[in-house]
Amino acid sequence: MIQELTNPFGRVYLTVEDDRRNKWVRVNWMGYLTEENVKNGALAYTKVLSDAGYSCVINDTRLIVGGWDHSLEWVLNDWAPRAARAGLKYFAMITTPETFGGSTASNFYAKLKAFQANVFDDKSEAEEWLKQVSKA
Repeated sequence: MIQELTNPFGRVYLTVEDDRRNKWVRVNWMGYLTEENVKNGALAYTKVLSDAGYSCVINDTRLIVGGWDHSLEWVLNDWAPRAARAGLKYFAMITTPETFGGSTASNFYAKLKAFQANVFDDKSEAEEWLKQVSKA
């Protein structure tokens, strides 16, 4: 099942899919993200992860416009420990290098301590990494 979150203008900014075959949550962000979008979206997919009993998230940010530096502090200090308590162990972030979103992703990866994360610019590589680490 795919869940869609929309902004006040009715535009979808996040899709969340419970990928039962791979036993992970697949997340796809798009458009310009406000701090509220980031918080609501992260909490929404963390709930799906927890409810399903999974430990992996594949987080695709290639369709984001701009960065999400405005939310980085909250993501690192509030959401990440919460997500780890909800069962998150492995987080594959797909991003576009040389973009503002990619820059924020690099800062996230460098400072994250709550769970294991890796940043990719290729979806297949991200999926392969998750398959490998989730078997360990």
